Amino acid sequence: MPVIRRQVSIATSPRTVWGALTTGDGLGRWMGGTARVDAREGGRLTVERDGGTSSGLFHSFRPTARLELKWTEGPWKGSFTQFSVARDKNETVLNVLHSGGPLDDEQVATGVDGEWKRLLTQLRDGIEAG
Repeated sequence: MPVIRRQVSIATSPRTVWGALTTGDGLGRWMGGTARVDAREGGRLTVERDGGTSSGLFHSFRPTARLELKWTEGPWKGSFTQFSVARDKNETVLNVLHSGGPLDDEQVATGVDGEWKRLLTQLRDGIEAG
């Protein structure tokens, strides 16, 4: 099964990065849309952007450390995204693993990888700009 791995270092606290991953305002800023979040294990996430809707359920949820989301609607339906947040000196390191679902198609996987690269750059730049 193909797995996309991405990592970004952000000059901020893990709590700030966690807020960007688990709040509607935070997600909306870096994903470029609007988001509704029930931030808890079993909770739902819905992001509306570019005329489309993506939804998922939180499978695991360890505040300020790790969360896993199963996408249930949208272009990533059937895939999983795992976020791990860790402190490294004066920065926070965010690791993203995306697997399953439509990633079996090499062309789709390449597109999803490019999308994560773009999204994580937006996340980092938005947080660091304040």
